[in-house]
Amino acid sequence: MEKNLDYLYDRKVDCYSCKTSYTTKKVLSRYIRAHNHDTDFCSFYVTTKINPLLYYVHVCPSCGFSSTEESSNYFPPMTMEAIQEKISTNWNNKFYCDERSLETAINSYKLAIYCATIKKEKNIALAGLYLRLSWLYRTEEINIAEEQRFIRLALEEYLKSYMNSDYSETHLSEVKLLYIIGELSRRVDNHVQATRYFSRVIEKQKDTVEKGIVQMAKDRWSEMREQKSG
Repeated sequence: MEKNLDYLYDRKVDCYSCKTSYTTKKVLSRYIRAHNHDTDFCSFYVTTKINPLLYYVHVCPSCGFSSTEESSNYFPPMTMEAIQEKISTNWNNKFYCDERSLETAINSYKLAIYCATIKKEKNIALAGLYLRLSWLYRTEEINIAEEQRFIRLALEEYLKSYMNSDYSETHLSEVKLLYIIGELSRRVDNHVQATRYFSRVIEKQKDTVEKGIVQMAKDRWSEMREQKSG
């Protein structure tokens, strides 16, 4: 019996590495129904299988190169050759372009992280991959240790991004980045660093239109003070 995949549609992708065109699945926006959001922007959906996070990564069926819509099409010298040597020559035509299980989705993220590392993608791009992967572990409640591991890796990349300003050409504002660093620091129990970055958000409250982010920073800061005093 054929599965009902009405909630998915085909998106055409051109592989940056081998130039193959292929189609991969995405979730139709009308089916995306979040019923809850965590303080680090992780969303929980009405049904776990209709989770856009599962389909965030594109995996080329021909060569294995994995990327996202935010990935750059620029390859620094020798990185394309490195991807072909380390990934494509060992690729066994695995297929990630249909409906995905949680396991398949997790593997797609790990492939994308490996490709992004070889390709020397910006810290902000790696941070986003690590954070979304941690969200997948959280929404399925399958492995808290792995969720924490990827939060720590995301935090490390967000800190580097803030230091070298490689986020400046993305949709992510400085205020939101400072908040994310503070919140991820809080989630790995680095409360000193969390307080420092939440304070930086609050200091910018007169200069930013993102009042909601400022309020979130104030709320997290208050929660930490209450926990400490309690």
